[in-house]
Amino acid sequence: MTTQAQAIPAAQPSLLAEVLDWLTTVDHKRIGIMYLVLNFTFFLIGGIEALLMRSQLAASNMEVLNPTLYNEMFTLHGTTMIFLVLVPIWAGFANYFVPLMIGARDMAFPRLNALSFWLLFFGGLVMDSSFLFLGPNGPQLPNGGWTSYPPLTTFLFDPGRNIDFWILGLHLLGASSILGSINFLVTIINMRAPGITFRNIPMFVWSMTVTAAMVLFATPSLSVAITLLLADRHFGTHFFLPAQGGDPLLWQNLFWFYSHPAVYIMILPGMGMVSEILPVFSRKPLFGYVFIAASTVAIAVLGFSVWAHHMFQVGSSLAVDTYFATASMVIAVPTGIKIFNWIATLWGGSLQLKTPLLFMIGFISMFIIGGLSGVMLAAVPVNWSLHDTYFVVAHLHYVLFGGSMFAVFATFYYWLPKITGWMMNERWGKLHFWLMFVGFNLTFFPMHITGILGMPRRIYTYASGQGWDIWNLLSTIGAFIIALSVLTFMINFVISSRQKVAAGDNPWGAATLEWATTSPPPAYNFDTIPPVKGRDPLWILKREAEAAAVEQAAA
Repeated sequence: MTTQAQAIPAAQPSLLAEVLDWLTTVDHKRIGIMYLVLNFTFFLIGGIEALLMRSQLAASNMEVLNPTLYNEMFTLHGTTMIFLVLVPIWAGFANYFVPLMIGARDMAFPRLNALSFWLLFFGGLVMDSSFLFLGPNGPQLPNGGWTSYPPLTTFLFDPGRNIDFWILGLHLLGASSILGSINFLVTIINMRAPGITFRNIPMFVWSMTVTAAMVLFATPSLSVAITLLLADRHFGTHFFLPAQGGDPLLWQNLFWFYSHPAVYIMILPGMGMVSEILPVFSRKPLFGYVFIAASTVAIAVLGFSVWAHHMFQVGSSLAVDTYFATASMVIAVPTGIKIFNWIATLWGGSLQLKTPLLFMIGFISMFIIGGLSGVMLAAVPVNWSLHDTYFVVAHLHYVLFGGSMFAVFATFYYWLPKITGWMMNERWGKLHFWLMFVGFNLTFFPMHITGILGMPRRIYTYASGQGWDIWNLLSTIGAFIIALSVLTFMINFVISSRQKVAAGDNPWGAATLEWATTSPPPAYNFDTIPPVKGRDPLWILKREAEAAAVEQAAA
């Protein structure tokens, strides 16, 4: 009589052990997921702040927020969306997918990668925690606007601790960006699989390379500006106080030398994803690969030459204004090159109108509108008339929300099957797109009109009878439709996570290396790296396999 050995089940890790494993991880995929969860959480917080502001502005003489709280919500909304969402969210996608796209096992410096994430996490906490400490006027949040122009943010005018927390939080966020960029550059330059060169790397990797370089050149300018502001506030210096010989224009030059390149830091990765997604859903190779790559570099270079178009009102000379106006118009040329090449990619293709493609078409159309209004504002007389109005608010959001966030959601739908192993529900995804598309345009297009009608930005209320009421009401309704669209995305995620429709390794039939491994990928990413023989390695392998099958059948 024989007995069979009983298999001893493996001990399941406790919840605490699992949490600690995530908190101490140096795996690029887990760090990427933590980035995305953190960024999406900040996105929800920034969205709530926006809804509070829109509720205050829904009609004239509203009293939803008092002036102090409105300024705090305004400051935190802008700071959160730019520095805690749009700048770092692409680092989340890149952390997960850049090593997969270039055939690497991990990022070059895994512990530095983890440090970058935790600096972002604590930077966000520090920035929002000033209300825990009493100042001369009680607990306060940062209230200087996301640009925090001195001298209004110097200690003489604002002796509270709120601006100090804003400065320290930004320092942590800047350190996170710089360390992450070093990591991306070293990884992309040194850890590519055999056969992957800068002539055939995926366009998202190209975009992240250029973006990382921009971060390294731009972020120190912001770091210098906020360090000088902190010194003015606490160490007796007078860099920005005119009465003591300082110059507030120094802040504007330093701040905008970072913040205008930051627009492209937020948008170039999205442009890279357009170049990844359009070929997949049009079943055609990317049209004009070399021109799109070159235009990416051109945008980065020109992005450092246009910062003073934010300062046409400060009294610069005619020559200075002429230069920056011209540069601001010229930078539209490489962007136009991208758009025409994307349209050529779609032209004549076998289009599959899945959710990722819909969001990318939304990205292109909304970014065109934002770009056209940007060219308008590059004309100095137009800028003088519209600079401090809601027209600029509309332009900014068509570029950053209509651009970056539409691309972000397209990327979520495109890559979530690889991260999770299951597909997002397509019907809910399309409902999400149409709600966001309609809500976005209903929110921000009327702001062009209110701006032309003279409504100043950064006001917490307005009198009736100026022709602004109906447009502000429409904008507020649109804002709540956007909120409904985000809720739809969250419902879709929950429903899809329960249904768990298996994605397979390559559900879209894509061409890049991340789709050559399992969904989700193993800890080591690849058993063996597929041979890379061109720009679309998986499509090349498929064609070779089909040709071999035909030859074998003929034989």
